[in-house]
Amino acid sequence: MTVTQASSIFQRILDHSSRADPYPLYAELRRTPVARQEDGGYIVSTYREITALLHDPRLSSDAHNLDHPGPTLAMRGDSPAFIGLDPPQHDRLRRMAMRHFGPPHSPTLVDDMRPDLNAVVTRLIDDLVSKDEIDIVDDFAYPFPVTVICHLLGVPREDEPRFHKWVEAIVAMLDVDPATDSEERMREGVRARENLRVYLAELLESRRGRPAGDDMLSRLANDDGPDGRMTDEEIVSTAHLLLIAGHETTVNLITNGVLTLLRHPGVLERLRRDPGMIIRTVEELLRYEPPVHLIPWRAAYSDLTVADTVIPKGSRITLVLASGNRDPSAFRDPDRFDPDRRDNQHLGFGAGIHLCFGAPLARLEAQIALNELVRNLESPRLVADPPPYRQSAVLRGPRHLLVRQG
Repeated sequence: MTVTQASSIFQRILDHSSRADPYPLYAELRRTPVARQEDGGYIVSTYREITALLHDPRLSSDAHNLDHPGPTLAMRGDSPAFIGLDPPQHDRLRRMAMRHFGPPHSPTLVDDMRPDLNAVVTRLIDDLVSKDEIDIVDDFAYPFPVTVICHLLGVPREDEPRFHKWVEAIVAMLDVDPATDSEERMREGVRARENLRVYLAELLESRRGRPAGDDMLSRLANDDGPDGRMTDEEIVSTAHLLLIAGHETTVNLITNGVLTLLRHPGVLERLRRDPGMIIRTVEELLRYEPPVHLIPWRAAYSDLTVADTVIPKGSRITLVLASGNRDPSAFRDPDRFDPDRRDNQHLGFGAGIHLCFGAPLARLEAQIALNELVRNLESPRLVADPPPYRQSAVLRGPRHLLVRQG
């Protein structure tokens, strides 16, 4: 594949007209596992090569290591969260955040949330069962994880309308292409990020010096652990990351899950009869229709040889996780949705040191949400297929998913 051909395919993937079904384009990309782009960047689309790079310390998440960062540094801001840092800074901040989120210091935190998650889902479904037509996104898949992450972080749920537009503008920046997008779209995202940071900084200040509550923001504000205490900027950046990632990806996971089950009524009926198969069903959804399709803006620390292609130091690297999940060299019959698939080592949460921080919570949210929807909705069916999709090619999912029942 020539550079021009590879660039053309990737631009078609980014184009919104391909959002409903990018998988045939991913198959074209995989013909050249590492494809150079006309702008000098590289697209990696095959499972083996993506997995190797995600575990390679020569792959940097810090935009400062790009030869030509372009708008990337402005998008990341002056104090990026640990997802945009490399060791040892990344390891220190992730370790400090994990003290209040999971093992080894809080090993039962996620599982202890199960009663609260069930209560939120029950309340939302009680409002759905009497409706003839529902929007899975607006009526369920969005309010559920937003309620959960607000409670976990200590962000007032009533402030959701205030930060919702900021989050949308920030997410839109993930797909900014300087060659085709207006500077105003970029400026809107930067303004939204700053507004959200100011809001979180004010919340943080209100928790300072008080006895630590049950929420993460209070604990981070008053914690003196083995690694010391995070600075205010580090706490705000961490909260910023968790607030956005904590609901945007889960909205997609739940919505894509409902869409996929309605397209596979046999699996839906099996799940209704056997709720215990939800664990492997969610794992297959993470492979088949993952919430995150691309990891953009990685950088080569040094020259890298991947699939016989030399990627020069400082080059921008994009990892197409969703393409790797459909790679026939890694998964048998990859375009078939099969909850009985064995050894499902998917890339739905990434891999390596940047493996999704909130994966245990996202898994549990999806398991509870989908099981309860399947159990309670009567003869659900899609109003439109394909549904309208959100703009983002990175965080791919339906903007609305109308379902008729009864």
